[in-house]
Amino acid sequence: MNPTASLKRVLAATFVGLAALAALAPAAAEPLAKRNGFPDQPIRFISPFPPGGGNDASTRWVTARLTDATGQPSVVENRGGAGGNIGARAVAEAKPDGYTLLTGQVSLLAVNPSLYKSPGFDPLKSFVPITQINAAPIAIVVAATSPIKSFADLAARTKSDPGKITFATPGNGTLSHLVGVVLAKENGVSMTHVPYKGAGPALNDLLGQQVDVMITSTSSVGSMIQAGQIRALAVTSPRRIGVFAKVPTLEEMGLRDTHFEDWYGFFAPAGTSPERVAYLNETIVRTLRTPEVTRMIVEGGSEVVASTPEAFAAQLRQDVERWSKLVKLSGAKVD
Repeated sequence: MNPTASLKRVLAATFVGLAALAALAPAAAEPLAKRNGFPDQPIRFISPFPPGGGNDASTRWVTARLTDATGQPSVVENRGGAGGNIGARAVAEAKPDGYTLLTGQVSLLAVNPSLYKSPGFDPLKSFVPITQINAAPIAIVVAATSPIKSFADLAARTKSDPGKITFATPGNGTLSHLVGVVLAKENGVSMTHVPYKGAGPALNDLLGQQVDVMITSTSSVGSMIQAGQIRALAVTSPRRIGVFAKVPTLEEMGLRDTHFEDWYGFFAPAGTSPERVAYLNETIVRTLRTPEVTRMIVEGGSEVVASTPEAFAAQLRQDVERWSKLVKLSGAKVD
C-alpha cells in the first residue's frame, strides 16, 4: 500500500468525520450571550504546525463544535515553521481583541524558549492562557509492518546494534525528541534521531519505513492505531487511556523518569481584556465538555482538562521550569 495515499485516506476520514459532526449533530445549547458585543465576527485559531499532527487535530476537535457556543464561525489556519515559532509569533503580535487565538502545546511554549536563541515570543509574557484542552502521553510507535513487535524488542535491538535504529520526531528539541534523550541517557535505549517539520511528514516516512520508530503525541497517531496502520509500543503516561488502553506504560516496564504528559491549549495575545478571556474560556470549556468532543479527545488517546485560565497559567509556569532543565540535559540548540 502506498504510504502517502494511506495517510491521506486516514486524514481525509478524520476531517470528513469532523465536518459531519459539525453539520449533522444537534447543537449542545444555544449560543451564549455576547459580552459587550463580543464576538461579532469569526474567531481565527492559528495552529502553528502543518496539518496532520496533534496540534491541528486538537484545534479541530474544538472548532468543529465551538460555533454552537459562540454563534460565530471558527476558522483554523495552519501556519507552520521554525518548530511552531512562526505561528506563535504571529499571535503574539496580533491585535489583542480575542479574535486571533493560538493553539499551543508543551514543546512550543515550554521547550522552544530554551531551545531557540530567539523564538520571537516569551511564553509567560506574550500570551494570556485561556484553557488547557487535554493532557496526553507521548507514544512510541512503529509501522504495523515493522519487525519490531514490542518495546522490549526495541530496547534489545538498540543495545545489540547501537545507533542503527532511527527514531522520527516532529522536530529537533520537541517534547518527543527530549523523551528520546531521556530514554538514551537514563535508560540505555539509544536511537539515532531524525527530526521532521511536523508529525505529518514524519508519519509518511514511518509508514514507508524510511525510519524505524516514531515518538510523538498520542493525538497525532490515535486514528492510525485504530486503522491498524501503526503499532504502539509504549506510552509515557502513568496510566493507560483511550485507544492506548492495551499499550504498556514505560513506568510499568521499570524505566526511570519516563512520566511525560503533553498538552494542548488555547492562548490569546497579551493585553486581551479579562472579560473576553473569560468569555472564551466559558465557551471553549462548554464545548470541550460536550459528549461528542470529549469522545473524540479520549479516542485520540488523551483526557479532557478544560481548566480555568489561572490553573492553565500555573501549569505553563511549572512546565517551563521542568523542560528548560531537560533542554540543557539534551544539549539541543537551534539558532
